[in-house]
Amino acid sequence: MADGTFAALLLVFGLGDMALNHCGSESGCLGRTQVEPRAAISTGPVLFQEEPVGSEIYLRRDTSHRFGPFGTSFGVSVTDEGSIWFGAGWTRVWHFPGNAYVELHTMPGLYLQGSGVDLGGPIEFRSGIEIGLEANNQWRYSISYDHRSNAELYDRNPGLETVQIRVSVPTR
Repeated sequence: MADGTFAALLLVFGLGDMALNHCGSESGCLGRTQVEPRAAISTGPVLFQEEPVGSEIYLRRDTSHRFGPFGTSFGVSVTDEGSIWFGAGWTRVWHFPGNAYVELHTMPGLYLQGSGVDLGGPIEFRSGIEIGLEANNQWRYSISYDHRSNAELYDRNPGLETVQIRVSVPTR
């Protein structure tokens, strides 16, 4: 899935959820609601063309509001090769029995190459999936996979993946 698959899934399932569960409310399809803000830290290997090329640490902040089914967040990551990515975007979380959850996210951002992989240009989109469990204290423990690429804005669009262990905590 080294492409925009996760972003497309977020859009399709998010818009479907919006039509079914949010458009009939007083606040409308994209009505603003308050949610628990969260801070997350994750780390794991960086993969380029399916080969490990280093590791990354990623910090993300999920804000205290949602628009319809879509949460908002921003994040920054740094690799051991000095590459930096930062961006902001949208999330959608689905909760399941047994405290399990799945989250999709997509975030446009800026990429500073450092000594890392040449991704073709500074504008890079990050989209992915997170699968985890939420403990009784609302801490979340998960595995995440994401893909970064420039959506063919530039001549070169090789893509980069990360597989990470993530912990997120409520911040209110």
